[in-house]
Amino acid sequence: MALLIQAPTAEPMLPRSFRVTDRVVETADTFTLDLAPSHDGPPLPFTPGQFTMAYAHGVGEVPLSITGDPATPGILTHTIRAVGGVTKALAELQVGDVVGIRGPYGVGWPMDRTVGSDVLIVAGGIGLAPLRPAIKTVLANRDSHRSVSIVYGSRTPDDLLYQDDLHAWKSRFDANVQVTVDRDAPDWTGDVGVVTPLINRLSFEPDTTIAILCGPEIMMRVVAEDLRSRGISPLDIYVSLERNMKCAVGFCGHCQFGSAFLCKDGPVVPYATVADRLATEQL
Repeated sequence: MALLIQAPTAEPMLPRSFRVTDRVVETADTFTLDLAPSHDGPPLPFTPGQFTMAYAHGVGEVPLSITGDPATPGILTHTIRAVGGVTKALAELQVGDVVGIRGPYGVGWPMDRTVGSDVLIVAGGIGLAPLRPAIKTVLANRDSHRSVSIVYGSRTPDDLLYQDDLHAWKSRFDANVQVTVDRDAPDWTGDVGVVTPLINRLSFEPDTTIAILCGPEIMMRVVAEDLRSRGISPLDIYVSLERNMKCAVGFCGHCQFGSAFLCKDGPVVPYATVADRLATEQL
């Protein structure tokens, strides 16, 4: 299904044309699209943690975390769960189809702060997707970091994202990768349960650790408080708050979170700045 969109333009509210170059089914309801600029357009550089607005013609736009490798800006990668009208329209795209992209937008992960530090990455569910560019960057520059630990929790083994990546990361001798699921399966031999007990298996110095978390807000709050109890400063714990974004440029107010507009002031923020608000329901 080809989606017709407007031609590439410098206007920030109009999408650029990108073409699907690869499509991978991750789970029963989640897929990954690789996109390249149409018409030999320029690549789209981004920093880990940023997002774009993807436009399906005749349906609408949706914010999507960028999930690929920042070292290859010629390919824009998005991992998408088909849960609404726009994402279900994107799920129908095949190689060669066209989609509109605005961005990238937002504040990304503090990659400069991870250099020379112990790095702790904790993901829950599809929260691994926004963390994937940070993981790729850290592992590609492994000598610039102290310990590197990755903890990932999913609902079931069938819901695990990036299984080839997980295997490659777990095969490394210079990273500690722990994976758990909420509900096991007959062929699952790994851990079952929440992610916090797995932190006991990690080696890091609280005073030199940068922690980055992404997943359901309740998971991030529980993990962040656990890390605080272990001596990590809330200023050194970062979370990604992927609230409902519509315009991505701070006009519409859909992503307002207290005094912040997450499309501009986030989505990545220090936990210290949002700890009280995360504990408030329906804010």
